[in-house]
Amino acid sequence: MTPNVIAIFGPTGIGKTSVALALARRLRAAGEDPVAISADALQVYGGLETLTGAADATEQAELEHRLISFLPVAATFSAGRYAQLAHAEVDRALAEGRTPIVVGGTGLYLRAALTELRLKPPPPEGARERWLAELERVGAPALHAQLNERAPWAAAGIERNDRQRLVRAHELLDAGALEPPTGEPSQLWTAETRHPTLLAGLTMEREALYARIDERVSAMVAAGAREEVLRADAAGASDTARKALGFADLLAGDVEAMQRHTRNYARRQLTWMRKLAGAETIDTTGRSADDVAAEIDNLRRR
Repeated sequence: MTPNVIAIFGPTGIGKTSVALALARRLRAAGEDPVAISADALQVYGGLETLTGAADATEQAELEHRLISFLPVAATFSAGRYAQLAHAEVDRALAEGRTPIVVGGTGLYLRAALTELRLKPPPPEGARERWLAELERVGAPALHAQLNERAPWAAAGIERNDRQRLVRAHELLDAGALEPPTGEPSQLWTAETRHPTLLAGLTMEREALYARIDERVSAMVAAGAREEVLRADAAGASDTARKALGFADLLAGDVEAMQRHTRNYARRQLTWMRKLAGAETIDTTGRSADDVAAEIDNLRRR
């Protein structure tokens, strides 16, 4: 059976959008009607399009993109909420007789779009604020000690100074959503998907990818990414929006740090990809987007 969903995953800077556009042209030539669905945790924010590498107006005119730029920067967001929206968009596209192309580099969001993950619920209202206040009052090591009293198995996996994970762990405990590990395989790496899916994992020779990343960051800055960050900061960007790669670096005016952190992130994305069950790995080094799209199309129809 020909998969009716196509997913394209890969590290930042590898050219996923260009490949999706080239693939869309091939699908239309074959009589299909493609639509892109973003699987990126930060492209959901309007006002950060340059920083997050979201499809621009010209690209969106060529291929409809869903789940990008629909949230204000002050809003919070979660993988659980994204899963609900992505499932609805994929199902709607299929019901319309269209071919969904799920495109992104956020591994958790990709899995959330394609599978039925049991995602943790949002914390009770006000829980984050209470634990952030407690963090400021007693400090991270003391908050870790409190976590060790509440759930030693959770504290064992978190560094004593990891402020973000400590607050999140306490939140989840408040929500009754943090349970001891069962020894069962993680859902993240299941091969099961909601619909028959071809998952294409894009790779590139490491030094070539790093060179592309450095060039891409420089181009983003030249296109106004730092001005985007300054506007978002002034608009009260949420904690989740501030997780956008390079946000803190550009707020400080440190382009080299953004390049370094982006290279590190790309390395983690490649690690994610090696764990994705059923992924067809495609080396894009020295190849055009059209060539890569042709390989994806051929894999789907074989």
